[in-house]
Amino acid sequence: MKHLIAGLLAVGIATVTVSSLSGQSQTTTARPAAAAAGSAARDYPPLPAGAMYTSGKAPAGWKAPRTPDGHPDLQGVWSNNSVTPMTRPTQWRDKERLTDAEVEELKMLVAKSVDQSGDAIFGNLVQIALNAKSSGKFNQTSYDPSTGNYNQFWMSDRDWDTRTALIVDPPSGQMPERTQASMARAARGRGAPAVVVEGSESGPAGRADGPENRPLSERCISYGAPRTQTGYNSYTQIVQSPEAVTILQEMIHDARVVPMDGRPHLPATVRQLHGDPRGHWDGDTLVVETTNYINGFNGSSPNVRLIERFQRLEPNYLNWSVTVIDPDTWEKPWTFMVRLKKQDELIYEYACHEGNQAIPNMLAGHRYEEREALKRQQR
Repeated sequence: MKHLIAGLLAVGIATVTVSSLSGQSQTTTARPAAAAAGSAARDYPPLPAGAMYTSGKAPAGWKAPRTPDGHPDLQGVWSNNSVTPMTRPTQWRDKERLTDAEVEELKMLVAKSVDQSGDAIFGNLVQIALNAKSSGKFNQTSYDPSTGNYNQFWMSDRDWDTRTALIVDPPSGQMPERTQASMARAARGRGAPAVVVEGSESGPAGRADGPENRPLSERCISYGAPRTQTGYNSYTQIVQSPEAVTILQEMIHDARVVPMDGRPHLPATVRQLHGDPRGHWDGDTLVVETTNYINGFNGSSPNVRLIERFQRLEPNYLNWSVTVIDPDTWEKPWTFMVRLKKQDELIYEYACHEGNQAIPNMLAGHRYEEREALKRQQR
């Protein structure tokens, strides 16, 4: 699972798609890209100052390299192995930045405590370390203690910086309050008719009448896009052309092809698993707006609107800011920023195979439980 890319595959996808997009643009009426950018840039929140975070180590006078059409070159492989948690831990409630000494203290605690042969830490590593500081116990326990999990060997080394949360708006580093409608949706859980993308192994088992009831991740179909999980198959490749940008995720090799020609979104009645992305340049910032989801993004409703902004502010990092706009789920929009790190490696094909055996076994387990329940009723 540690990375190659179907580099040629990604480029091939981009090339074929760019050709088809070019052909379509000759027969469809679309706003010029510059006009689309000008109108779109005014109807979503500006980036907060926290989204402009850098290491401060860029060489004096450094400027982002350019593609032949004059835009910043964002191409290549980028990793999302940041240790920074999405929301600010309670221990850092009023602290936006750590000192270098505080970062080093945490890094030493993690290096001393993490057992590479122990359970894989898919959760909030920083929170586990902070809890260990107060309790004296580093709790490296699987989210599925009944059957165990991957071991820590499979997780990538993590990248550290001085931020205390990925969320940069609200300034508290916390998500906004959820609406009553969103809490009702969450209560329905897996019984809801929507497509369940990523499983909840630590939650209820959910329905298993057939494979269609199981999450798409269990079936090795998709983890959704854009994917925000860090440290595990969390690499992305970007391929640019004037007509389209392709964003390829390592996890289950989902590729999003983003038209850049100013065409409008699909009708609201046409829904797609990964939404309907449209891109434009706002100065040196690549902006990708996605709507028309079947299911949504990270607990949102299908009507969520995502605004992704990619900025290359220093040689080895790409600031990836995502603004989530969904009045059906959160009381106001919120924004988080992930620092993607430049990699010289390729990404190996993600050949998901767990579903080959896991799905029959899970369905068989549910049939067994149903037979046992029927026996109890007949006694």
